Order: sequence, then C-alpha cells, then structure tokens
Amino acid sequence: MAIAMRLRAGGGEIRILMTHPSENGLRKDAKSGQLVPAHFVKTLRVAVNGKQVLDGQLGGGISKDPYLAFRVRGMNTGDTVSVTAEDNTGDTGSVEARAG
Repeated sequence: MAIAMRLRAGGGEIRILMTHPSENGLRKDAKSGQLVPAHFVKTLRVAVNGKQVLDGQLGGGISKDPYLAFRVRGMNTGDTVSVTAEDNTGDTGSVEARAG
C-alpha cells in the first residue's frame, strides 16, 4: 500500500491519499459470479512529533484509494508527522514528513 501526504503547518492541515483497491467483500466477479474477497484499510494511525493525534478503525465501506484531510491544532513548521496504515490482509504502508 502506498501512502502520500501533504502538510501545511500554518493551518495544521494534513492530507493523506492511500493507493489501495478496497473491496468490501460483497461484489461479485462479472466472469465467475463468485464474491470478490474483502480487502480494505483496517487501521490508520497519525502522529505529530511522536504524539498520536488520530487512531482510525476503518472498514469495508471505505472507497478505493481513500483520501482523508483534517486539521491538528498546534502543528508548527518543522514538526514531524508520521502515518501508518494496515489492511485486513496484513499489508502495511507508512510515510513520514516534516511540516513546512
């Protein structure tokens, strides 16, 4: 899973884009008629300077290539933001960047 992140310290804005197929387990394959196995982002954790600011428990309702944007109070230029995500198959992705 690939994760991209953009930060803006002035407004404390964090934008996260994950590249992930996100299947909910309810869709049938057009050719075989079999259900496509569930494959979705299960957890998302965000920390600023090592302090956890988001611990998200996600599920099958999340779209393909999910995008999240939110604000964190008190984020300053130079702060380190780290993001870690895991899907229901155990695949993980992470990224770390400094706010500018």
